[in-house]
Amino acid sequence: MAETAVEQIRVLVAKPGLDGHDRGAKIVARALRDAGMEVIYTGIRQTPDMIAEAALQEDVHVVALSVLSGAHLELFPRVVEACGQRGITPDNTLFLGGGIIPVEDADRLKAAGFSAIFGPGAHTGDIAEFVRAQVPELDRS
Repeated sequence: MAETAVEQIRVLVAKPGLDGHDRGAKIVARALRDAGMEVIYTGIRQTPDMIAEAALQEDVHVVALSVLSGAHLELFPRVVEACGQRGITPDNTLFLGGGIIPVEDADRLKAAGFSAIFGPGAHTGDIAEFVRAQVPELDRS
């Protein structure tokens, strides 16, 4: 896909599971919005199916998940699976993870379909640059 084919990058930011702390997700959502992206924030306590349905309805380029509870190895793959049931796959949508995620878990999440994992201290500008660099590469046909 040519870079010009994406008029405005659409990002879904979601908090799966029972984690009620969303300050980091809101900071990332605001930074991506300020970087010119359209951001849909689903709020806290979302199920994988709720996130997948929102991604489908909003026709997003990016699904960005944040977890601080330690349930990332359980929840993140379930979101990818629920999205896949709706035709949203790592081949046509960028999946990002963030939050308190041990470095040793990043490879497992990447194997589940996540392109990048951003932990505490990640610069929001780096996240925006990564999204901009990756979205034109997606096959959204």
